Amino acid sequence: MEPTEVEALQERLGEEWPFEFLGSRRLGGAWLLGGLWQRLGIGRVLKDRLAPRGYTTPVERLLFAMVANRALEPSSKLGMEHRVSSEVLIDSLPGVKVHQLYRAMDFLLEAEEEIQFDVFSSVADLFKLEVYLIFLDTTTTYFEIEGEDPGEDGLRRWGFRKNKRSDLAQVVVGLAVTRTGIPVRCWVWPGNTVDKNVVQQVKKDLNGWKLGRVVLVADAGPGSEANRRVLQGAGGHYILGEKLRLGRRGLPAEALSRAGSYRRLDNGLEIKEVVVGGDSEARRRFIIVRNSEEARRDRKKREDIVAEVRHRLDDLEQLDGESHRKAACRLRAHKVYGRYIHQTPAGKLRLDRAKIRAEEHFDGKFLVSSSDDGLSAEDIALGYKQLWAVERIFRDLKHVVDIRPRLPPSRGPHKDPPGRHPSDAVRGGLADRPPHLRAEEHLRKPPAQTSTTP
Repeated sequence: MEPTEVEALQERLGEEWPFEFLGSRRLGGAWLLGGLWQRLGIGRVLKDRLAPRGYTTPVERLLFAMVANRALEPSSKLGMEHRVSSEVLIDSLPGVKVHQLYRAMDFLLEAEEEIQFDVFSSVADLFKLEVYLIFLDTTTTYFEIEGEDPGEDGLRRWGFRKNKRSDLAQVVVGLAVTRTGIPVRCWVWPGNTVDKNVVQQVKKDLNGWKLGRVVLVADAGPGSEANRRVLQGAGGHYILGEKLRLGRRGLPAEALSRAGSYRRLDNGLEIKEVVVGGDSEARRRFIIVRNSEEARRDRKKREDIVAEVRHRLDDLEQLDGESHRKAACRLRAHKVYGRYIHQTPAGKLRLDRAKIRAEEHFDGKFLVSSSDDGLSAEDIALGYKQLWAVERIFRDLKHVVDIRPRLPPSRGPHKDPPGRHPSDAVRGGLADRPPHLRAEEHLRKPPAQTSTTP
């Protein structure tokens, strides 16, 4: 409350208060997260790891303050000085200094491997988590700096971007989660890392945790032949998304050309199992999944595009000379409309009806492969569909927890060092999941039966 609000309340009550109003700070959000922090065992894990180091500063409290900051109202480390001292009440932490926060983050990076394992073990015991299926995905987050980090070990690099800021350096963030969306582990790689190059490290790190037999679920990015061999090491298996179109010409994957009938599942999806390669070493098992609702959307979208192509071709007939040539070149080069146009030997542009018929073959379909013959086709299809769990966390990290590094308000160009935010953000995302799981568990329970007997 502001002093003026206190005065107004005192006036309305008509009483004299024997107290001097000194100020107020928000408690609710930080108090709730503090309870989850302890319930998940994060506070205990950090204190156990800190005990041999003999720090005099409350490092565990500093780390909690940074996670609460990211989860509740993301701001810079510098901005936290004012927030913790004047706006938000953090238990046993009256204030912070920026240099203390950075030292706490140094500890987090030094002990990152052990902390991630201990926290996951604590959460796995608490929720009796299944780690048979682990879902892996990557995203990027950019930094508002000029150029890249110097040296070979720099993290902030230009690379393939999953956001619209192609002018800025970035890092790649990898996240493995359980089927219920609980983070297992996160990684941070240089911004020029591509998905197919991360599988070996992910597999090695997860093997080090001795999780047992694990099936890793991922999209088509890491699906090279070498990566498939890595994922099958140590008794592991994979479920991978596959590209429907192959090569520059976009030819259909071989599995799509195989005959067979679809089987309808209870959720409305239709599946067809295809084995390519027979009994040879090149044998691969594919599941073609068809979604009728998605097929209708694909067909409607294509019909709208084709209608626009026809309209533009008609407009082209009204032009001649140089203007006709330039408009024809633009239309052929268009990344959407150009797909449905072919050029006749005489140089005329025409609607490519063969291409339209070929595209109909892909409507509503996605392709999945698996190395685990012990899984049914239905389990493989539904397992891959659950990849939304990690995609949801990435959405929350970007738009709720705000993983992107921020500039302190009106304090110049100071920025947090690379590689530190993702750990904060993932812990914020981890703290967000238990209430959802508890709510889902409660909703799944049958309603209590009440007796009408007197």
